[in-house]
Amino acid sequence: MTDHLANALNTIKTHELVGQQSCSVKATSLTKEVLRVLKDNKYLADFRYVDDGRGGFYEVMLEGRINECGVIKPRIPVKRQEWAKKEQNFIPGFGVGLLIVSTSGGIMTNSEAEEKHVGGRLLAYVY
Repeated sequence: MTDHLANALNTIKTHELVGQQSCSVKATSLTKEVLRVLKDNKYLADFRYVDDGRGGFYEVMLEGRINECGVIKPRIPVKRQEWAKKEQNFIPGFGVGLLIVSTSGGIMTNSEAEEKHVGGRLLAYVY
C-alpha cells in the first residue's frame, strides 16, 4: 500500500533542498487539500492539476521556504485541548511551522483547528 501524501511531501522536500523551482506529485484528493493548506500559508507559490490520462498529477511551484516536512504516522488523534502539547512534539519552536490536521471541518492547520475548538487527526508537519 502506497502513501501518496508521504511521497508527495518527500518529493517537495528533496526538490526544495536542491533548489529546484518546481516538482510533480501524484494527484489525490488528500494531496490536493494539503497542497492548498501549504499554499495558503505561503510555503508553496502555487500548484496546478495536469491530466496525463493515468490519474493525473500536480505541478507544484516551490517558494524555497520549506526546511523540513513529512507525514505523521500513525495518524494520531488529538483532542481540542491538546494542540499546544502536540505542537511541541513535532514543531521546533513556538510560531515556527505548522501541523496539518484532518478535522470534521476538513483539512486545516492546527492553529485553525484550535480557533474553531475542534479536535482531529495529525496528518503532516512543515517548517
